[in-house]
Amino acid sequence: MPGCPASPSSDATWELTVTEPNGGTFDVVILGGGSGGYAAALRAAQLDLSVALIEKGKLGGTCLHNGCIPTKALLHAAEIADQTRESEQFGVKAELVGIDMSGVNSYKEGVISRLYKGLQGLVKSAKITLVEGHGRLVGPETIEVDGRRYTGRNIVLATGSYARTLPGLEIDGERVITSDHALTLDRVPTSAIVLGGGVIGVEFASVWKSFGVDVTIIEALPRLVAAEDEESSKALERAFRKRGIKFSVGKRFEKAEYTDSGVKVTIEGGQTFEAELLLVAVGRGPNTAGLGYEEQGIRLDRGFVLTDERLRTGVGNIYAVGDIVPGLQLAHRGFQQGIFVAEEIAGRNPAVIDETGIPRVTYSDPELASVGLTEARAKERYGADKIVTYNYNLGGNGKSQILKTAGFVKLVRVVDGPVVGVHMVGARLGELVGEAQLIVNWEAYPAEVAQLIHAHPTQSEALGEAHLALAGKPLHAHA
Repeated sequence: MPGCPASPSSDATWELTVTEPNGGTFDVVILGGGSGGYAAALRAAQLDLSVALIEKGKLGGTCLHNGCIPTKALLHAAEIADQTRESEQFGVKAELVGIDMSGVNSYKEGVISRLYKGLQGLVKSAKITLVEGHGRLVGPETIEVDGRRYTGRNIVLATGSYARTLPGLEIDGERVITSDHALTLDRVPTSAIVLGGGVIGVEFASVWKSFGVDVTIIEALPRLVAAEDEESSKALERAFRKRGIKFSVGKRFEKAEYTDSGVKVTIEGGQTFEAELLLVAVGRGPNTAGLGYEEQGIRLDRGFVLTDERLRTGVGNIYAVGDIVPGLQLAHRGFQQGIFVAEEIAGRNPAVIDETGIPRVTYSDPELASVGLTEARAKERYGADKIVTYNYNLGGNGKSQILKTAGFVKLVRVVDGPVVGVHMVGARLGELVGEAQLIVNWEAYPAEVAQLIHAHPTQSEALGEAHLALAGKPLHAHA
């Protein structure tokens, strides 16, 4: 799963008082305490609005407990495994004895626990009324929780998403699993089939391969991570082949059957694959069913809540944020939308969020990081003759050579205009997407970025070198 907004870390133990009055009236009532919901709650409270935050599970939602944070903890453990296995190439002799999943899970849960305690502390200090329970929209200003009614002058729907499956494919939680089950496995499987080659699928495939699992990805689209620039997808595929991660693209799933030792999957054309586990990673669906949305006149499309650019649903003062709104299902998108809606309610008239300017990171090995338009999308928007690209290979970057990583920084610009897309592949390049976001969102020209000084030796120099080349003065790169 792509990135999670920073949660406050704390080693303190918070006894979070859950305030459950017999209903009440508030400036803002928020249904859902994930990234979008809690961000809206905290920002609204900062703006002196009274807030009720309703959550049936734990504060932080999927991102903190079942998504971004735990998956990235697994990915870091996987990186440590690979570094140990490959340490001799750096002159360090070490031996990978094995993967202790109880130890990995303990490390993962420790990270989650510290962030969760910090978030609890923030909500408590902000004097937000936290309501635990299953909420349902029963009126344009009212959410009901276990018979208690909470009235909001403004309502924010932030009910998040769930792990999808395919028609006829039953999830049993043992041999056919979702990412939720994968995060709590107490063992390392010998083999696994990953159904879905998007972000979630390739991240789990990357983890499992590092843990010594025989992994095969099945993707119906023509390439892995198909939403990314084609060159990024192809680079990831090359890296996965080198790592021994097998994959099949361009053929649809047909059926799954149990075998004596696991699962057999059949795809179009009759080709079959067998493994101990089948991970279903075909995306996430919006959590909107049975919550009263349609009954109150809110328009849905395939379960997603339709809004205008200011995230208004068109029904009263009801807003929607996060994964239930069509678009990128990223925790940091929901987080920013939560802040936006709180400021909108407070009359601050915030700038509309530009979806193309939201950074994206796939935390596999290698990482993929991007912001803005792909080359194909840019050509569709501006015309093929109006787009210029430049690809800077990390072979010319000193820090990348020290890390022994391969990849590139690719720039997409409008002729005589700004950079409209940045696409990066390589170890740790997700850390550069912040600067890339500034370049794209502030509509920087290559010559402007070329003036900036990047510390040496860092991988950020690759961004600088790419812009130097596109500005017509390449130094460590060919024109």
